[in-house]
Amino acid sequence: MKLRVALIGLGKMGLSHYAIINSHPDVTLAAICDTSGYVLDVLNKYVGIKCYTDYRKMLDEERPDAVFIATPSRFHGEMVKAALDRDCHVFCEKPFCLDVEEGQRLAALAESKGLVNQVGYHYRFVGAFQEVKRLVDADVLGRIHHLQVEAYGPVVLKPKGSTWRTSKQEGGGCLYDYACHGIDLVNYIVGPPDAVGGTVLNKVFSRDVEDEVYSTFFYADGKTGQIASNWSDESNRKMSTTLTIWGTNGKIAADRQALQVYLRDGPNEALKLNKGWNTRYTTELTEEVWYYLRGEEYSSQIDHFVQCVKAGRCDTRSTFRSAAATDRVAAMLIKDADSSHVDASALTRPLPLPEKQSAGRGIYQKLTELNDGRSFFKSGHR
Repeated sequence: MKLRVALIGLGKMGLSHYAIINSHPDVTLAAICDTSGYVLDVLNKYVGIKCYTDYRKMLDEERPDAVFIATPSRFHGEMVKAALDRDCHVFCEKPFCLDVEEGQRLAALAESKGLVNQVGYHYRFVGAFQEVKRLVDADVLGRIHHLQVEAYGPVVLKPKGSTWRTSKQEGGGCLYDYACHGIDLVNYIVGPPDAVGGTVLNKVFSRDVEDEVYSTFFYADGKTGQIASNWSDESNRKMSTTLTIWGTNGKIAADRQALQVYLRDGPNEALKLNKGWNTRYTTELTEEVWYYLRGEEYSSQIDHFVQCVKAGRCDTRSTFRSAAATDRVAAMLIKDADSSHVDASALTRPLPLPEKQSAGRGIYQKLTELNDGRSFFKSGHR
């Protein structure tokens, strides 16, 4: 028997989900909801699917088995709550909730009702990153002492009109659009950090949100991590995410295409790894999907959700609970960036110098050199 599902939101991700869901052999797309009259008119006229502008009315009238939510971030909480209250299984786009406590409450509600829940962190379904997790879980690197995750892409390349992605109140910005993928990937593979520091949320072209995110992660066991994300980087044709992990027995570096493993000791016959460098490609680590759109991981995550609903399994690979943990780290970065704000004018203010006296000439000369050095640094020389 096919699952009857509904879709809320027909923006970029919503339309992608629409195409994948509509082609899934185990799913019937019963209805869609959006606020764009033009989009709904086109779909109703040429596709014949039932269309709504009120998601609560759609849920009440259609009573779907499951709901896919792909709206701007600030609407996620209320829509997820409405779906759970009606005993619907829920797939929600990332980020989960802008309010960390709200996300935790919704995770608890879904768990108490035994409803399948998943958030669209698709990097958890990329073959190369899944292999990284498998190797880390197998302790192939020994004690991990440092990691680095980077996410770059060309989203905002000049000052331009506002959209929900460039509005702080809507949950936009590089942190929630790009950096949260890196945060979630780190959480998935090594666990969430216990603290963060030195966070920079920097504007390049945007007026209301950050275009760059940089921070350091700290863990109770002594390991550290760094995140760097920039959605104003036109040197990348599309979003590019990389993860590097260092351990006492070597290093793993991975992106969507491949992973490279360097082992100090080896070989590891159980994991088919040699001493030194080993390379594995996503093509050999990825199972074929029934429908390809933008990448196998997008179809794979939806199929994973569907199969979990059919089997009654709530332990999806990207649960509300795990997404709430990612939201918590994002909130930690925001708090740290606010608390560590530095007055830029103070960086260029010269140090007070003592009067020139013979006894203090050595001190005077040192301070003069320091001020000269500060000016030299400020001018951009390295």
